[in-house]
Amino acid sequence: MEFQAAETFKFCTCCRLVWPTREGFLSDGNIRLNGYQASFKDPAEGLLLFIHMEAGCGTSIAVKAKSFRDIYTGQVYPDSARGSEKCPGHCLGEFNLERCDANCKHAYVRELLQIINQWPKNKSAQKL
Repeated sequence: MEFQAAETFKFCTCCRLVWPTREGFLSDGNIRLNGYQASFKDPAEGLLLFIHMEAGCGTSIAVKAKSFRDIYTGQVYPDSARGSEKCPGHCLGEFNLERCDANCKHAYVRELLQIINQWPKNKSAQKL
């Protein structure tokens, strides 16, 4: 059975580090955004993929896009451009973190990726 503290944003199942808050997780200098696994039915259900770079760890940590929705305050489009000539296909590549200029309901997640990649880093996790 996996242990997870009651007041925890994320927990590393390998090295047992815990991030009580989303901000602490994003600020941890050992967390790197590595990819995005799109959910074409609902962008909020897509997974942002992180790598925990702590010495000797290297664990992948997935977090649903909806966990970060409030840090993006720009335009969210109601319809998908997927499969159209306006779609550059960024969401099809799991490790593609590029911004998308299409008027597409998935484009806001591409903006989240940019915000997260620019998040100021320090060291804030604690071992359980």
